[in-house]
Amino acid sequence: MPWYAIHTRSRHEDKVCLGLTQKAVHAFLPKMEVWSKRKDRRKKILVPMFPGYLFVETAEMDNRIRLEILKTSGVVRILGRPNSQEPIPVPDETIDAIRRLVTSRVEIQQIQYPKVGERACITDGPFRGIEGIVLKVDYQQELFVVSIELLQRSVAIRLEGFQVAKI
Repeated sequence: MPWYAIHTRSRHEDKVCLGLTQKAVHAFLPKMEVWSKRKDRRKKILVPMFPGYLFVETAEMDNRIRLEILKTSGVVRILGRPNSQEPIPVPDETIDAIRRLVTSRVEIQQIQYPKVGERACITDGPFRGIEGIVLKVDYQQELFVVSIELLQRSVAIRLEGFQVAKI
């Protein structure tokens, strides 16, 4: 049976998955275990592998099933061709690869840290809200050196990964 990708509202993946399951639609929401980015403590949490998306498997995507999926609370649309209403099936090999990643329990990281030379915004600490340029990066220890202009002087600040965001 073919799989289809469903676009959901932000942070509504679990709610949509539950709603589709209650309607007897086979839904697959791949999740991965990541470290939370809180300042006071670190713990592992489960987050969707593809934020805002999940997959459904149906024998046939007729109008009745399509309407049932679209009427589920939190569903935005079924992914398909840009100028057409026809959904595009996701290849079985892709779903199998995603399932293998999920079951392997390999640590997967989705990182969008700034690179050397890129502009970054400090998101935490006494310099919160100030923008600068990344001078040095140590991805293993999640340490960044960001140069900021204060009173026409350049100051380098050492930051941790949760304290800096790519602009």
